[in-house]
Amino acid sequence: MRTPLIDRRDFLRAAGTGFVAAMAPAAWAKTLATDAVFATAFVKRDGSYGAAVLSEIGKVLHSIDLPDRGHDVTFDPVSKRSVVFARQPGTFAVVFDHTGRDKPQTIASITGRHFFGHGVFSTDGALLYATENDFDNAAGVVGVYDARAKFSRIGEFPTYGMGSHELLLLGDGRTLAIANGGIETHPDFGRAELNIATMKPSYVLVDRLTGDLIEKHELPPALHQLSIRHMDADQSGTVWFGCQYRGPGTDRPLLVGRAARGKDLQLLDMPQDVLSGFRNYIGSVAANPAAGTVAVSSPEGNSLAVIDVASGRVVATNALVEVCGVAPDKASFMATTGAGEIVEADGATRSEPDYVWDNHMLRIEQAA
Repeated sequence: MRTPLIDRRDFLRAAGTGFVAAMAPAAWAKTLATDAVFATAFVKRDGSYGAAVLSEIGKVLHSIDLPDRGHDVTFDPVSKRSVVFARQPGTFAVVFDHTGRDKPQTIASITGRHFFGHGVFSTDGALLYATENDFDNAAGVVGVYDARAKFSRIGEFPTYGMGSHELLLLGDGRTLAIANGGIETHPDFGRAELNIATMKPSYVLVDRLTGDLIEKHELPPALHQLSIRHMDADQSGTVWFGCQYRGPGTDRPLLVGRAARGKDLQLLDMPQDVLSGFRNYIGSVAANPAAGTVAVSSPEGNSLAVIDVASGRVVATNALVEVCGVAPDKASFMATTGAGEIVEADGATRSEPDYVWDNHMLRIEQAA
């Protein structure tokens, strides 16, 4: 069944009045008194969509409306603006200001492209980079947006792969690490995956200023159905990535790996009970540089695991229904679930029964 993209004119009409910040001054005062806040997308039980700002104790401080399901959020510490991206094959991203001074702004994807749910700002906040699908050519691209000119789209360059998903700006401020999931999709077919038998995931490094390919790494042919999706960098600059397996459900391939510049990808061995608990699906990856750990979540397996980056050992696990969003907090991690729970770093749980929290969560330092 072919499902068309949302009509651009209908979308812009809907977006024009729907994105209204709803935070009282007293709530902002409480927000500014904390060390950090957390941003995440959600679906409400009434079927409406939005993005929320959470306090460190899991209280909803601020929310904006979205016309459809969101995915990930990125933050620019220079302008103190965030962008929430639509879930693929979404045609919108929304810029919003945590101080409430400015009304949210909509970025609509151009003809022939849709967003893949992730993006990142340059270190000076001047440019926004977003993974996108050139769906008629089955190719991933990075769309480039001028953040100082109302986020006008000023160009693109290839991701040197298909099904590009999360991207990171590495510590040199110039190199983008990009996860190419290897899966072909086309919005005419919704989220159907069209090339499972021939998919080729890859991890690439690209110069954000020239668009040139620096490095490209593919998994062994036997693991060509292991889609590389989400990533984060630890305190040493090593990139940790999580995968989603599209092969036989009885297989148990390794799902978490690390990538260091100039070296082959390394998949991380794990205890079999932990690996089986993920049910071949890693939904989010988050590093805690201060603690020297990385957390990976699986909403399919109702499982969260914490890894010591120095040894590569799993040091903690937690069973949480539909857990996916995860972000560093203190010496541990905050997590959100599709059951409406927000689990603090100390293990305390706050329930927001009206909310289904989406896949990702971003920590925003207030001192930034």
